Amino acid sequence: MKLVLFDIDGTLLSAGGAGRRAIERALVEVFGATGPAEHRFDGKTDPQIVRELMTLVGHDDARIDRDMDALLRRYLELLPAELEAVSHTRPSTYPGVHELLDAVEARPDAVLGLLTGNLEAGAFAKLRAVGIDPARFVVGAFGSDHETRAALPAIARERAQRQLGIEIDGSDVVVIGDTPADIACGQSLGARAIGVATGHYSVERLAACAPAAVFEDLSDTDAVLRAIMKDADRSAAASRRASNAQTG
Repeated sequence: MKLVLFDIDGTLLSAGGAGRRAIERALVEVFGATGPAEHRFDGKTDPQIVRELMTLVGHDDARIDRDMDALLRRYLELLPAELEAVSHTRPSTYPGVHELLDAVEARPDAVLGLLTGNLEAGAFAKLRAVGIDPARFVVGAFGSDHETRAALPAIARERAQRQLGIEIDGSDVVVIGDTPADIACGQSLGARAIGVATGHYSVERLAACAPAAVFEDLSDTDAVLRAIMKDADRSAAASRRASNAQTG
């Protein structure tokens, strides 16, 4: 059984900058500053982003910890309006996303999941904004589960095992994302990573991180699905050959 974990921003969809606008508005309200405008958000959890930005403007960890929950609550309150803002680029999915989700979901030997730095409620709001039902993802791990992204694959696997009542080997976890952090985060489990260059990183930059595969986008459903299910399909073929040999 493959546990297939999709990142959200830059992988499944573009939120049109809604997340950044909402978090910056919340930062001004709670901390009085946004931090550097050029600071990169991709590949990080929402709490990590807040900590980095507020450290850069001079707040210590004690102050950040004290107001983190209030900041994240306010961010979630502001996010829906930003997702609907007509004056900005509207949220949209990247090429091939719906077709690939359908293909993975249709496999009896695959579990559809999420692995994202978004808070769970924020992740679901972004998915709904582009017409993806969050309920189709069997499991997920989110920035609201842990501030460190590298901790999320193990959380997702544990949830999948508990929910499905099966053991899932680390090598059967597949992480699909658009940043070097996505590719690296499952290494401690032995997870396989697939890069997609629909975010800020090129195919060449992602390939340098040694993923199992890398694509310009997810539009070639068959090719991406083969990369996801590579080991499973090889094992199934070997089993069929063995069975045919015995019956022959």
